[in-house]
Amino acid sequence: MDAQQTAVGEKRYHDSNLPSRGESLEMGQEDMAGSDEKALEKRLVRKLDLYLIPLVMSLYLFSFLDRVNIGNARLYHLEEDLHLTGNQFQVAVSILFVTYLTFEVPSNLVLKKFTPRRWIAFITVSWGVIATCMGLTHSYGSLVACRVLLGVVEAGLFPGLNVYLTMFYTRHELALRVGYLFVSAAIAGALGGLLAYGIGHMDGVADMSGWRWIFIIEGIPTFFLGIATWFLLPNDAETAYFLSEEEKKMQVIRLARDYGVTTSAQQFSKVDMMKAFKDWKVWAFAIAQFGIDTMLYGYSTFLPTIIKGLGKWTTAEVQLLTIPCYFLGAATYMTVAYLSDRSQKRGLFIVIFGCVSIVGYGILISDSSAGVHYFGCFLVALGLYVAVGMPLAWVSPLRIPSILLPPLDPVPLTMAPCSYRTIRRDMVREQQQTVCS
Repeated sequence: MDAQQTAVGEKRYHDSNLPSRGESLEMGQEDMAGSDEKALEKRLVRKLDLYLIPLVMSLYLFSFLDRVNIGNARLYHLEEDLHLTGNQFQVAVSILFVTYLTFEVPSNLVLKKFTPRRWIAFITVSWGVIATCMGLTHSYGSLVACRVLLGVVEAGLFPGLNVYLTMFYTRHELALRVGYLFVSAAIAGALGGLLAYGIGHMDGVADMSGWRWIFIIEGIPTFFLGIATWFLLPNDAETAYFLSEEEKKMQVIRLARDYGVTTSAQQFSKVDMMKAFKDWKVWAFAIAQFGIDTMLYGYSTFLPTIIKGLGKWTTAEVQLLTIPCYFLGAATYMTVAYLSDRSQKRGLFIVIFGCVSIVGYGILISDSSAGVHYFGCFLVALGLYVAVGMPLAWVSPLRIPSILLPPLDPVPLTMAPCSYRTIRRDMVREQQQTVCS
């Protein structure tokens, strides 16, 4: 009898701890709701990648191409036609970064006032016109003027795009998407070499040198890209024509969950701006980026000149020899960005691949054969885009709230071109002497 009562008591005890039929149904519905929410978010991210990334990549691709194609144009007698002497070519190249660094922060602040769609479309059309006009210059002064204006209008694009991506992607998704921008830079280098190879055969068409056609043919598409941007680039999730109402609500929820975005956080104030500039992490990052970007601008602009100095190749062959280096850089960054997003580790990849680029530069300045030097170009490309691009995703989780993004982002990107202008000059002068000898 006691055993029977005990068994009944245990049964009642266990039954009392089991969820009721109604509770079980509610728990099942919650699981289904959670599953549906994850599926909705995955579909949302796929849509963002499909509609935003190709346009964003195209914008940065043409920006980078129009900025550094002067290095390709140089091999088609640009200096001789414009009667450049001494270090005038280096001045024409580096003068762009004076206005670039001056207008980078103001341009990024204007972005929020005039909305991304309007501002990015405007600066894209503007630099397309200026880049095309570089092919019509007839003197050192006009070339410098075009480069100065190009720096003004291009200044806000990259930091603006970096901020723009945070309006749609969470911090855990950023590394791969920022990676797409640097893949665009690598593709621009490869495409620049390929286009220069083809366009170079137009030397003499309409009595114009090949370098003029490089600027004109690579500048015109940018103008039309800017017009397309006006119609295709949404300002935020609310104005994204390709998102359903359900997806728009999900976008607001996931950004609020990740960044702590609130309505008050979207209101700009001088206090927020000063807070960003007083943050020691911003300046530590800026100093680090100063050194890293020395590699990016020096390598991207002067790789054709470096390869030209390694052997007795024709101009067309030099253009083709630049392409494999850039493709290696693009493939490496995409792979590392994917692994970084999966592991959520940034610093380790930056250190490893930064060291690879340092080794590559060491080989370039060593007394070695042309083949070894060319191998050094590959090593630089292997680590270059990882070392430059990954930090931008690394620091993104530190940006609280989102309004701090506009004043924060351009600071390191503004300091970086200074390194190119101040450090690269002597190296370029040595390369110029090698080419001319």
